[in-house]
Amino acid sequence: MYRHHRTIITALSVISLLLLPTLLGCRRPPDPIKIGLIAPLSGDLADEMGEATQNSAEMAVQEVNDAGGLLIGDQRYPLLLIVEDNGSTPEQSAAAAQKLSNVDRVSAIVGPPTSRNAIAAAQVAELAGVPLISPTSTNPATTAGKQYIFRGTFLDDVQAMAMARFSLEQLGASRAAVLFDVSNSYNRGLAERYLQAFTAGGGEVVAFESYTSDQEKDFSQQLGRIQAASPELLFLPNGTDDVMAQGAAAREMGIDAVIIGSDSWLGERLTGQPGFEEAYFSGHYCRDTRIEPVRLFAETYQRQYGQVANGLVALTYDSFGLLFGAMQLQGKSDSESIRDGLRLIEYHGVTGPISYHTGGDPVKKVAIWKIDHQERFCVDAVAGQ
Repeated sequence: MYRHHRTIITALSVISLLLLPTLLGCRRPPDPIKIGLIAPLSGDLADEMGEATQNSAEMAVQEVNDAGGLLIGDQRYPLLLIVEDNGSTPEQSAAAAQKLSNVDRVSAIVGPPTSRNAIAAAQVAELAGVPLISPTSTNPATTAGKQYIFRGTFLDDVQAMAMARFSLEQLGASRAAVLFDVSNSYNRGLAERYLQAFTAGGGEVVAFESYTSDQEKDFSQQLGRIQAASPELLFLPNGTDDVMAQGAAAREMGIDAVIIGSDSWLGERLTGQPGFEEAYFSGHYCRDTRIEPVRLFAETYQRQYGQVANGLVALTYDSFGLLFGAMQLQGKSDSESIRDGLRLIEYHGVTGPISYHTGGDPVKKVAIWKIDHQERFCVDAVAGQ
């Protein structure tokens, strides 16, 4: 009798254990929402972009997890960040997108930051039906003809038009010169669009000079023709190393035109360099600490990582914010819901308002930065559309 009674108790105990997850289901922690990050942690872009991209992503995810998870409906979900190194190449970017989409099964991907790598990753993510936001890709090919691919910043055409408008309306210029690397599609595209926008606005491009990246860094012939044309502005939509040499050479030759540039400039390297006093360039956001969310973001990032939050950092952070907002708007975290949520979102981030009225290209303004001897600061935000 005793043994039979004991058997019954044991059987009931087993049944109770089997039913326990069901009985306590409301207290079972939900599965984490997996988000992928593709960052250049090695290769030629690692020093410039890798650490900043990963730091910003980790900060965005950590803030949500520290608050108990992302609130979707009446449930909080933890976030799991899965980071893939793209080696700063298109090939590894595509491979990273393939792994994140088909092996890790992430709900969405942020990155890569540069256009050449973002285009490759976007093709894979689009085929897999996984939303991808590139924080700083400005090439139209990244999003063109795609349903799941978005960008966090403006297009090349938009910043070129914004710089042309700023040149005409704020600087009061009527004569401009352009020097650009014709072998680079980014540089060439900006130069051509600036030419169109500046002349359409009533200005005259008096010199339109090109070079190739494989030539010796001697720009004397091009700058000689620019000097002879007497421009008021010199537009240099090139990489920072080339721009530094071009600005110094221009001043040595006596060219006193105001030098302006694009988002390819690294302002921290050009500040204080010969030729860049009173220079202007386009950027991704105004780091205006009078705006409370921007101030808190900038202070938190600098405290955690000991670095100033540049445009890449801010746009990576906002890219995660866009994903979080899309999930909350739709009440779901699957890829299709995130895509649909991004199409509807009116997001106010640290880089300003972001919305997607048509396709994956946002409606937003271009920040204009000024270099003043040993300082640089944002002076305006200009619409380029």
